[in-house]
Amino acid sequence: MSTTPEILLVEDDEELSRVVSNRLRESGYGVRTAFTGPEALEHVADSAPDLVLLDIMLPEMDGLEVCRRLRADHPLLYIMMLTARAEEMDRVVGLEVGADDYLTKPFSLSEMIARVRSALRRLRLTEEAMGNVEDASESVIQAGHLAIDPVRRIVQSGGEELALTVLEFDLLHYLARHPERPFTRMQLLADVWDLHYEGYDRTVDSHVQRLRSKIEPDPGNPTLIRTVWGVGYKFVMPESVGDTI
Repeated sequence: MSTTPEILLVEDDEELSRVVSNRLRESGYGVRTAFTGPEALEHVADSAPDLVLLDIMLPEMDGLEVCRRLRADHPLLYIMMLTARAEEMDRVVGLEVGADDYLTKPFSLSEMIARVRSALRRLRLTEEAMGNVEDASESVIQAGHLAIDPVRRIVQSGGEELALTVLEFDLLHYLARHPERPFTRMQLLADVWDLHYEGYDRTVDSHVQRLRSKIEPDPGNPTLIRTVWGVGYKFVMPESVGDTI
């Protein structure tokens, strides 16, 4: 991450783009803007930003397709979707195609800045950890076929490295560090996402589903990240799978 974090704002509403861009610049961020899906892809191809604020409703190519393409090429790029639609499904689909988070319009500029700061702080910690591979203060967590390396921030399954986003790794590592302990969705939002807002429970659910699809031999019958009905989720070490809910 550069000294001045770079943010790409992809929003076809010119007035909203101007207002959001100004607030981001006032907060000390470098800002580039794009107004269409293809233009956003060109910006990232030329020079990948640290974070993308991506509207779902865009001309020429919608934000969901843009997100899908960006995630395929840039697994560590933080993508926050912006949506004016009220339906829950729109936000869920955005997360399922690879977005890390979402904001529903109309949103508070103060909340947006808080969320951006939280995301960039997490990215900075990720880069610092990946650049300090000599530090062996934390050991690799071995969970059956999975090896979770918190220093190099990689996860291997049967010796093959998995492509996890920053948040997917953080969520898995957090749960695996506390095996058998159930966490509510609000606890996970606070401790992993560094968010303290109600109404984002589906964010956790979507990330768990995506994570299961990558780490579980049978995602439809998960044995590592288990649902604790009426509570949330917990991580189960393989040797104790038979005792889980």
